[in-house]
Amino acid sequence: MSTEKCFAKGSAEPGPVPKDQIRLYSMRFCPFAHRARLVLSAKGIKHVIVNINLRDKPDWYFEKNPLGFVPTLETPAGEVIYESPITCEYLDEAYPEKKLLPLTPFGKAQQKMMMENFSKVMPYFYKIPTGRKKGEDVSELEAELVEKFAKLDEDLAKKKTKFFGGDSITMIDYMMWPWFERLEIFELKHCLDGTPKLKQWSECMMEDPAVKATTHSMDTYKAYYNSYMDGKPNFDQGL
Repeated sequence: MSTEKCFAKGSAEPGPVPKDQIRLYSMRFCPFAHRARLVLSAKGIKHVIVNINLRDKPDWYFEKNPLGFVPTLETPAGEVIYESPITCEYLDEAYPEKKLLPLTPFGKAQQKMMMENFSKVMPYFYKIPTGRKKGEDVSELEAELVEKFAKLDEDLAKKKTKFFGGDSITMIDYMMWPWFERLEIFELKHCLDGTPKLKQWSECMMEDPAVKATTHSMDTYKAYYNSYMDGKPNFDQGL
């Protein structure tokens, strides 16, 4: 995992990407960029990470990604790819060893449908902590999240597999994992109560080498999260 501090406005642009590597523009605590880091690690792709200060981005970064988001990939040929699902699919196709996406069109479609369903769950990870911080009653939102988790638990029970794509980790697991890894800092871990299959999935994911290689200590996560909720995110927390 990269330990480089963030590049901010005024930082010099990195030079060309070395021929035998790919560059990931990231931010150490961003769950969307975490997806790409998981895929890079799981597939054993030689890469270098450049972290970006998302509140004070370098001007040159907008030339690579006009939206200014992370993750963004850059190849030795100067090709640029961004948006987390697109970067992850690109990595799986460009580096075909240890495929994470299914080989059949139907299998790929299934994973995209699961991803679309999960995209409806993701907003709760932000709405609930933000509402709680404002002193709002978030019990109804939490009840809705419990329902969403129950549906995921039901899906796993029907599949009778350890992971969402089968008995080994596939792309969909890595696409969902960053938000589950952060459940404790979001103070939402209790929403997994009553979802034995989903809990088992989480435990299996935590044993995965790529998950272990791309995580942070809970103390580091919490310190960053507190700075983020206070409106002054410390992107270099723990360095």
